[in-house]
Amino acid sequence: MKLRLTALAALVAVIGAAAVPHAGARAQDAKKAAPNPVGIGSNWSSSVTKDGDGGVELDKKQMDLIQKVNAYFRDLPDLKGNFIQTAADNKRSRGKFFVKRPGRFRFDYASPSKLVIISDGDYLRVQDYDLNNEEQYSIDQTPFRVLLRKDVDLVRDAKILDLQEVDDVIVVTLQDKSPDTVGKIKLFLGKKPNIELKEWVTTDAQGLDTRIELQDLAKTEDLDPGLFKAMPIGLRKLQ
Repeated sequence: MKLRLTALAALVAVIGAAAVPHAGARAQDAKKAAPNPVGIGSNWSSSVTKDGDGGVELDKKQMDLIQKVNAYFRDLPDLKGNFIQTAADNKRSRGKFFVKRPGRFRFDYASPSKLVIISDGDYLRVQDYDLNNEEQYSIDQTPFRVLLRKDVDLVRDAKILDLQEVDDVIVVTLQDKSPDTVGKIKLFLGKKPNIELKEWVTTDAQGLDTRIELQDLAKTEDLDPGLFKAMPIGLRKLQ
């Protein structure tokens, strides 16, 4: 049984396009209605040049900036909050998320959705309780592999496609260097009072954009590891 379009959009939004290579084909009509998800302005100009690996050649100022982003993800404590997802067809959904490095995260979609996306650090599962269906993928197929590992180094592990600093926002667009990971992800990080991830936009292999906005972020040191262990889909009691 195949995932519904909404489940596919959720998966692309959270982890990128590698695990669902046919999602765009099933969302052909949605592409026509896809909004511009940049959100903070679309008139930025890039002064960086392409290198032979498909990324950009960073100057000293940009290298210092990317090291700050590396440090943010390396030092990230347990994190929880709310999210708003805007899919390529402009449909919105909401929910709660939890992050525990290295590699563990969980997205619980709010009613009427019955969708959970959960990673235990090795495998990611998309559990659709409407369809009583589960899909499983290696975490190495997702762009968050490079963001949630112990020793985050975006220059080493990712192609930096663009890097901008506009007012109080850092915007970095990257793609995993692994040939198994397609699509790209654009991160928006606020700078004040400290660097903090605010949202991201994933673009799949067909060019469809999906945005995740984060709200009510709370840093903690004691998230229960059990949150990131997927319960067999047939055993979960639905509320």
